[in-house]
Amino acid sequence: MVLFAEQAPGPGEAHLFGWYLGFAIAVVVIVVVVALVAPILVLAARIDRQAPQINRALRQSYRNTLPLTDLRQTIDHAEVILGGLERGRARLGG
Repeated sequence: MVLFAEQAPGPGEAHLFGWYLGFAIAVVVIVVVVALVAPILVLAARIDRQAPQINRALRQSYRNTLPLTDLRQTIDHAEVILGGLERGRARLGG
């Protein structure tokens, strides 16, 4: 009992174990957060570098496929022509 009484902090001494434990937990939490966020930031930087190239490729594909909007009109004209050819074939007996 005497040893325990000698180790207990006196009225003028502060007991800092809780502070040290809290500090250690905070350091661990910060390290874990940094370890999780760092790869996300690296990927974001990589996407940022590739975005202009991707945008150029998408604009080029848009320009290359823009004439396909007229395809419906071409199909409609082809159907009219085929209808006329079928009528002509039927009149000729073929």
